[in-house]
Amino acid sequence: MSRRRCVLRCERKLVQFTLPKEESARKQWLDFIFTRTPKRYSPNLVLCSRHFTDDCFTNLGAINAGFAKRLKVKEGSVPTLFGPACSSESQPRKLVPVVPAVAVEGFHASASVPKKNTTNNADCIVGSDEELDFCDQDSVASSVDSSAEDMFIDDMDPILDRRPSSDLYLPEEDYDSKDAPQHRKRLCLSSAEGGDRKSENGFYWTETEKWQSSDEADVEPPLLVFTPNQNPGPQILPNRCSSALQFFQLLFPKSMFQTIAGYTNSYAAKYEERKGKLWNFISQSDMKSYVALVIYMGMFRCSSLSDYWSESQHFSLSFPAKIMSYRKFLSISKVLHLSESREDEKNILKKGTAGYERLGKIQPLYQVIRESCKSYFHPFQNITIVERMVKPQAGTGLKQSLKSRSPNMGFKLFALTDCTCGYTWDFFVYEGKSCASRSEGLSYETVMALVDENMLGSGYKLFVDKFYTSPTLFTDLLDKKVLACGPVWPNRTGYPKSAKNKLLSNAPRGTMRWIRQDKLLFVEWKDSKEVQMCSSFHKAYEGDTVQRKVRRDAHRTLEEIPVPAVVLDYSKNMEAVDSSDCITEHFRAIHKPKKWYQCMFYHFLDIAVENAFIMQELVTKGNGKKPLTRKAFLQALILELTDIDSLDSAAVPLTLSSSG
Repeated sequence: MSRRRCVLRCERKLVQFTLPKEESARKQWLDFIFTRTPKRYSPNLVLCSRHFTDDCFTNLGAINAGFAKRLKVKEGSVPTLFGPACSSESQPRKLVPVVPAVAVEGFHASASVPKKNTTNNADCIVGSDEELDFCDQDSVASSVDSSAEDMFIDDMDPILDRRPSSDLYLPEEDYDSKDAPQHRKRLCLSSAEGGDRKSENGFYWTETEKWQSSDEADVEPPLLVFTPNQNPGPQILPNRCSSALQFFQLLFPKSMFQTIAGYTNSYAAKYEERKGKLWNFISQSDMKSYVALVIYMGMFRCSSLSDYWSESQHFSLSFPAKIMSYRKFLSISKVLHLSESREDEKNILKKGTAGYERLGKIQPLYQVIRESCKSYFHPFQNITIVERMVKPQAGTGLKQSLKSRSPNMGFKLFALTDCTCGYTWDFFVYEGKSCASRSEGLSYETVMALVDENMLGSGYKLFVDKFYTSPTLFTDLLDKKVLACGPVWPNRTGYPKSAKNKLLSNAPRGTMRWIRQDKLLFVEWKDSKEVQMCSSFHKAYEGDTVQRKVRRDAHRTLEEIPVPAVVLDYSKNMEAVDSSDCITEHFRAIHKPKKWYQCMFYHFLDIAVENAFIMQELVTKGNGKKPLTRKAFLQALILELTDIDSLDSAAVPLTLSSSG
């Protein structure tokens, strides 16, 4: 999908038109965009349909009647509307948010401000309540159609983070297109003067404040008493679970096998009927065997799916053929379904309305896994929120990209994980842009949705990465009696703006600076690169050191350098989470399904298997016994799902009696 957007910074997803090739028309377009047309400009500038009147389009009637999808502009048409096209019936009459204006020479100041209405027709600017409540007409999330989504892909929050070119913000209620330059001038003058300055989120920074060094003492903040609502760890009786299958079925209930088998049979019967074939119904036992083979394929990797059923005398695997034929496994993989077909058909009819459920095809299993993970375990004190990517081949509007990990597209999940053991306590699938409140940013709302103090308790320590860390979030978490720390973007709203005694880019390794504002500590530390951290419960420096190679006289020697406590604590607690994240991506079927909900099924299975192993490990250690290794646990789970042990044990007496 194209990353280009309207040059006048329109936020709505509208049809875009490139500059015309004809010189006179192109000149008129450029005069509309720029106050003074620059000598050099991008030839890829686009304008959206908002800036054209109805008579500029050739197929507006066909669009309104539903016979055409792509709006076309007449040759020689010239844009004339700066704000929403109030007189145009082709555009919805909704409230258009004012985009923060940027002082860029050559652009109209009113380009990002709605055109003032001098008539009494008020609904040209503000639509009806029904229109304002309408949620996301496309019912799918576009991941790269705006600068906000681009920032999200880069692990930046479009509300809390600022691009270098947009440091100036003009609230829409404080100005209009007429007095915007004067308002901008007042802001520049006020920032040039001394005294206190207040950032957008209410944090005050004074010109007299300066960054402190590690030699200067810091006051340790008072810590909250850790009072969880339940005893941390597995919430099961010590003798209730004694096998791998029993731990697994706490999270993936036995009834769910029968439910998925029923949904699959219902969908497959209709699917095969359209092809003139009959579907051989599968049972609960078949579904358990299918899951066992999926886990088996995660342990033993082959180059292709058919290799598991190879009949080669020397290079074949005997186990899969004992459990299920290749044709049956492949047929189940193609029609695997997680929801009722009739409910899916009803949901499709709601597409384009607020009642449309984007995750309808995974909702039954999705809710069961989430509730089970929270019911049978309570997190220890240190927790974190991580992002996971499920990579499908299917094309849907829910796909996102995580650039730091892979260029591939996939489904993004946010998960609350225990730092001590890596247990996934809660998670949700990111559904893309919606009409929900985004006043504080996606990162803020993600944390607040997952950190439920009513279920967790108080005194928890939350470790998050740069995408989530913000002074606003950490302050609000303190109100919920939750402590937090993590690396922070230096351009994030609320980060200290003082330059006095700030860490220099050429400072030697181990140099640190810190500054405390209210209950928050900000630390800058020089390692191989500059590291910025924010915390609500750490002391600036407690005498800790780490070993690093430092260049001395053309030689690199191993030396002890100072390290802030927040950096050391953060690195230690994120190690267990990183290893758990890799495990949930490893045990997955070798084949790549084309249906997005099947990809989610395999990831939910990964979460259930990994959480079951962690609970087995903790319960067994609590009983004073040696727990199973991950490999032994998976082997035991596969055998119990396929009833291989019971078949083998039943065959032994028969062999002994016949030989006697």
